[in-house]
Amino acid sequence: MDKLGYGSDSSMEQNSLDIEARIENLSLLMDFLEEKIKELNCSKKEIAQIKIIAEEIFVNISSYAYSPGPGRTVIKAQPLPGENSIILSFIDSGVPFNPLHQKDPDITMKASERKKGGLGIFFVKKKVDSIDYEYSDGQNILTLKKIFQGL
Repeated sequence: MDKLGYGSDSSMEQNSLDIEARIENLSLLMDFLEEKIKELNCSKKEIAQIKIIAEEIFVNISSYAYSPGPGRTVIKAQPLPGENSIILSFIDSGVPFNPLHQKDPDITMKASERKKGGLGIFFVKKKVDSIDYEYSDGQNILTLKKIFQGL
């Protein structure tokens, strides 16, 4: 296994999606993710949650990681049928950014009184079972694990 918890290089290739970090490519990510969770026992609600999680992270990378033009993002997805879980990693070479260092928004305040931003990563942190960030070799690596309860 490599340091991200994936198997051999050949299994990583089939579990990786390397795409330009552009919002227009979100559908490619969703198709990839649907293919990876097929073998897991997920409720419709859990499928929706993992899609929202992936969308939030990908849109943030697409919107903020690269300037002035888009760069690439590698998404790795490792289904773990024995645990009924998935490990997702988002890897980009954009501006170093650790979303875990962002202060959680005060959700007790009215939306009009809250500082803009932060709700997406807050949602992600609440809906995954583990989340880890690393900046290594010029790359942001955000790794998430989601355990599904099933139907």
